[in-house]
Amino acid sequence: MSDHLLLGGAAGSQVKLALRYANRHGLVAGATGTGKTVTLQCLAEGFSDAGVPVFLADVKGDLSGLASAGSSSTAVEERVAHIGMDGFHPRPYPVAFWDLFGERGVSVRTTVTEMGPQLLARLLELNDTQEGVLTLLFEVADDEGLLLVDLADLRTGLAYLAEHAGEISGTVRVARSSVDAILRRLLVLERAGGDRFFGEPALALDDLMQCARDGRGVVNILAAETLIDNPRAYAMFLLWLLAELFETLPEVGDPDRPVLVFFFDEAHLLFRDAPSVLLEKVEQVVRLIRSKGVGVWFVTQSPADIPDPVLAQLGNRVQHALRAYTPKERRAVRVAAESFRPNPALDTAAVIGELGVGEALVSTLGPKAVPTPVERVLLRPPYSRMGPLGDAERAALVAADPNQRRYAQAVDPRSAHEILRERMEKARRDAEAGPAQTPARKRQPRSRESAGEAFVKSVARSLGSATGRRLGERLLRGVLGSLLK
Repeated sequence: MSDHLLLGGAAGSQVKLALRYANRHGLVAGATGTGKTVTLQCLAEGFSDAGVPVFLADVKGDLSGLASAGSSSTAVEERVAHIGMDGFHPRPYPVAFWDLFGERGVSVRTTVTEMGPQLLARLLELNDTQEGVLTLLFEVADDEGLLLVDLADLRTGLAYLAEHAGEISGTVRVARSSVDAILRRLLVLERAGGDRFFGEPALALDDLMQCARDGRGVVNILAAETLIDNPRAYAMFLLWLLAELFETLPEVGDPDRPVLVFFFDEAHLLFRDAPSVLLEKVEQVVRLIRSKGVGVWFVTQSPADIPDPVLAQLGNRVQHALRAYTPKERRAVRVAAESFRPNPALDTAAVIGELGVGEALVSTLGPKAVPTPVERVLLRPPYSRMGPLGDAERAALVAADPNQRRYAQAVDPRSAHEILRERMEKARRDAEAGPAQTPARKRQPRSRESAGEAFVKSVARSLGSATGRRLGERLLRGVLGSLLK
């Protein structure tokens, strides 16, 4: 198995990416229609051939063609000969399709607890006061051993909190108007399909890090054609997944090849209108997740879409053509040109506007992780199909996916919704029975019933979600949530 990934050819030689530096992250940029999607497809193929699992979001549906063999043509054969490849060998790749809505792939779910109050507040577009109410609900759920699994748990928990906040905290009062505002945002999220995303069984990250029987890494494709219509939900889901990887995976230092490569397509959506504190934490996660063996590649139109502190972490770069018709576009070209290590034989800023489809400016990390001078590269053709699968082809692959056995059927555990409704019903019965003295409510022990994996990820997923656990300390919400507190 090679320790390099072939990108293409330049000036009579081949240009390759060293796998040992692939976890130093990367950037694929270029205007619409210049070949970014095909480049992403070739990178996914290369990592899969090297035994590295891949996760990517397919915002247009084109990348499903990875599951089918490509075909040759005169143009393909000419490109293969120009690059000096050892022939063209079309083949399909091992692919797993995922879908937050469970329609075009295996259902992806997480629990409300795993999302955490900070990311959930961003998803719901809450203000500071409303986020404070949401955070208080999570604190109460921790103290009383209540599982927050789905949106029903959130709704019932908020209603209970509004009635009993003073009794629970002693000092904090929760305005009904804040609770109502959060409930309205939850209704919007539910109508957008959020009710199918929050629930159990929750996604186990190990299922994204599988290899096929022939040793190739599985390419996990998230169906994002519908999800991208809600850019905030799209960005927050991928950010949550990145944070979960950071929190869950062990330190591996500098492995010979990544344990997973994560492609963040339409990356500008992550940084648009993001507060500075969130940008700082994204930068921190990108910088530190390298030691977990995860390579993160951002795919966007221009390097200017990525904040400078994050851009500085991206050691491998593939820049497709940019068009400069306006002052803003000319500035973007300058930013792209200045992001490369200069090549005296190449006017980078001028070449960016001259690149044809399938060409790119490329710089990768060479010996001792030093960026190589930028080169004009003719990129290799993909071995898999360029274009989407047919609906019947895709449906057959999804139906045969072994992940269906675990995730196809949603499970509704006994959680906050059921427990709090029982409490409120008992309180009503007691009130109707008369003024008889009733014992003061005691806090419930911190049992973790039936959905333990939502609170103790690495342990409970191995023990099974039906295993109860007692926790002596409050659970961290995920690295971004805990850092943002």
